[in-house]
Amino acid sequence: MSPVILVSNLSKVYASGFEALKGVSLAINRGEIFALLGPNGAGKTTLISIICGLVKATGGTVTADGYDTVTHYRRARERIGLVPQELTTEAFETVWDTVSFSRGLFGKRPNPAHIEKVLRALSLWDKKDNRLMTLSGGMKRRVLIAKALSHEPQILFLDEPTAGVDVELRKDMWSLMRSLRNEGVTIILTTHYIEEAEEMADRVGVISHGQIILVEEKRELMRKLGRKQLILQLPEPLAHIPDQLNNYKLALSSDKKELIYTYDTQQEQTDITTMLADLRNGGIRFRDLRTVQSSLEDIFVDLVRETP
Repeated sequence: MSPVILVSNLSKVYASGFEALKGVSLAINRGEIFALLGPNGAGKTTLISIICGLVKATGGTVTADGYDTVTHYRRARERIGLVPQELTTEAFETVWDTVSFSRGLFGKRPNPAHIEKVLRALSLWDKKDNRLMTLSGGMKRRVLIAKALSHEPQILFLDEPTAGVDVELRKDMWSLMRSLRNEGVTIILTTHYIEEAEEMADRVGVISHGQIILVEEKRELMRKLGRKQLILQLPEPLAHIPDQLNNYKLALSSDKKELIYTYDTQQEQTDITTMLADLRNGGIRFRDLRTVQSSLEDIFVDLVRETP
């Protein structure tokens, strides 16, 4: 199966000389939820803006559903829905009118049934006659998503879609994203909420300093790069770790009541048995123990920290 989005050697240099993208290549599969992670200024929004035809690339090519986004702009763009970060809405328009108007911008015939379906899915139906200026920030965010879905795109870009949205609305949006994916829509998500990517994504891409540094299936990424910690609860605070245990790179918690051993899940030998024996031989006892698996956020922070 050919990718629904194919980015090849994409670069972007602004007039100031700032190099926002440096030879980015990326393939996004049809029908997946792809999370694009990166710190502020990494190039996420620039990359999305180029794919959606809002910013002109300095070099490289992009195709959307087989159409070059420059030479066949209209064909490519009509396949894409974009939910931007900014809450840019026509304040005096009603919800129904602004979503219907967005559909018309793509040359689509009026389809009240589809608009109703979208508004109901986003819990906006009871507000269809409200002017946008009367809505809360969370509801305005939902209207942006409704506008992006108005012309029935097969590719949906969500640039920080749940920024400023409360937890309940965020979970509703997660449910909507799953429903869209089940209908065959490809979703590309950028987010500062790492738990959102961990909850939703099929694959994860990490961008830093204008370069893609990793693309991997989420489960495989966590399997490969995930770490575990064995945390030993001590009966009383430990002043310091004995020198004979230095080889294990143990750490003490801030209250000195827990001893923490971090190990790589991919190693054949974790040395846990030997370490526990050496603890006993050193006169260190513990009351209980537990293990903690590193999260996607831990992995992301480590990856970005290691990027020059």
